[in-house]
Amino acid sequence: MKKLVVLDTAVSSSNLGDQIIMDAVYGYLKQIFSGDFFVNIPTHDVISRTSYYYLRESDYAIVGGTNLLSANMNSYNQWKIGLYDSFFLNDIILMGVGWWQYQGLPNAYTKYLYHSVLNHQYAHSVRDEYTKKQLNAIGFNNVINTGCPTMWKLTEAHCQQITRHRSDSVLLTFTQYKQDESLDRQVVDILSERYDKIYYWIQQPNDYDYMKGFNCEKVIYVEPSLQALDRVLADVNLDYIGTRLHAGIRALQNKKRSLILAVDNRALEISKDTNLPVISRDDWDGIKSWIDSEYVTEVKLPWHNIEQWQQQFKG
Repeated sequence: MKKLVVLDTAVSSSNLGDQIIMDAVYGYLKQIFSGDFFVNIPTHDVISRTSYYYLRESDYAIVGGTNLLSANMNSYNQWKIGLYDSFFLNDIILMGVGWWQYQGLPNAYTKYLYHSVLNHQYAHSVRDEYTKKQLNAIGFNNVINTGCPTMWKLTEAHCQQITRHRSDSVLLTFTQYKQDESLDRQVVDILSERYDKIYYWIQQPNDYDYMKGFNCEKVIYVEPSLQALDRVLADVNLDYIGTRLHAGIRALQNKKRSLILAVDNRALEISKDTNLPVISRDDWDGIKSWIDSEYVTEVKLPWHNIEQWQQQFKG
């Protein structure tokens, strides 16, 4: 029996989107390492001596998803590791990891840290071409673009079952760290004109008060849990329109017509590679046209790369 450590990006995170990512990560890892033993440790909090022990004893250590990497780990690090940790962490394998935002090349500190903690034998899975290029630039040639694991079930057959025409209701999300009252109010107004009901999922703590400020009478609040989101997606005939990337992908997983409103590099870069339905948040005509027109969801994924990354553990 193999021992596997999963560096869990949903632990110590107030962003429920990380739970969507880790749900997919665990789902695929359980298939790859069926019957093996799993221990999870945090990425968003400092690593303890107990976690160092589990890492030392593990056969594989895999970090799951999110835009975890950055070019200046000495000044901004969602992944709470530093030079001290590099004495204990090594041979970490990436699974569907992305880059924090558009940046220059990693600085010398970051390059040294990544070369100390990341595996140089197994292939790393990243979720977009931009992240691959950033790692290639500092000497990692064992990197393949697989898209995000949350998208791996969006096969051609799956996408053909996604509704093509507007529903009577819509699921809306906004992004806590990218709020823009002027732009977001315009989105609310457009949806209010075209849908009977607006379901609003609270993905982070400040999302509720932010939406309350728009005084929209059509809003039905969905409680902040992945289970509540899944119930709405299962029980209600609706579209998804929102700035939350992984809420939109969750809707696609549930065969709901979805449009992700881009507010940063994450959705845009993934869309470039995969044809994920993404549009700029301030493209009013594009949003209206998508709502009112027939839309065929045609996600394109690098299936060979996905298979290559998974098969490397089965040798």
